[in-house]
Amino acid sequence: MSESDEVATERYRLRPETVSTDRGEGPAIVFAHGTLMDRTMFDPQLDALADEYRTIAYDLRARTDQYATDYDLYDLADDADALTDALDIDSFVLCGMSMGGFMALRFAERYPDQLEGVVLIDAIAEPHTDDEREQYRQMANQAREDGEFADFMVDVAKNQLFGATTLEENPALVKHWVERWQTYPTEGFYREMHSWLDRPDFTDELSAIHTPVLSVHGKEDISLEPERTKSMLDELPDARQELIPEAGHSSNTENPEAATAAIRSFLEDVY
Repeated sequence: MSESDEVATERYRLRPETVSTDRGEGPAIVFAHGTLMDRTMFDPQLDALADEYRTIAYDLRARTDQYATDYDLYDLADDADALTDALDIDSFVLCGMSMGGFMALRFAERYPDQLEGVVLIDAIAEPHTDDEREQYRQMANQAREDGEFADFMVDVAKNQLFGATTLEENPALVKHWVERWQTYPTEGFYREMHSWLDRPDFTDELSAIHTPVLSVHGKEDISLEPERTKSMLDELPDARQELIPEAGHSSNTENPEAATAAIRSFLEDVY
């Protein structure tokens, strides 16, 4: 671990209250967001689940003062370990959306004894395609060079992160997130994109993950289509999936009732 990684990870151990929302009591579930999002994307789940569970949502590095560090998904897993250690959580369910889900699989590999379960929201084990990587690389580079998000990038992000139903019927949700994106340091976006952009295929490691896994996936996800989870579900020893109607890549925010119901059912099974 580099010196910058040590500082970034220790930041979670020493100042957890500044990067996390911690509500409720009981068995714990920890939520990790995806690219361009932040911990508030899980507000609907915290609102619904804090009646029975200790619910923690936290900001990954890109939304913190450590946004400019160079890191990968395993570094993010170490951050999650430091955070839960600081919060005195010995075992928990880890729920990750997209980038947070890529990290959650690697956390399950590195820290299996800490997990009661894993929830993957719109995440896959396979890598992105070469064409996807090139598109995202160009976007990240241009945002970094320009110091701002061009209009075409915002349009791409909107269509990648939200399903057709949300774009048509819930423009207020889309507008809310677009306004947040425009306040982010573009260096943070560049770094978070590169934390997962060139990740290798994780499929071969899945058979060793015996933690129960729930895949929650939006039926309208065009960023990572539901069928791209098949190889992951086939290889995981204990996995099931709930497809969320009228939702895209941010399914837990687009159809929170359905996503939360699936997560609650999973929590009842593992706890």
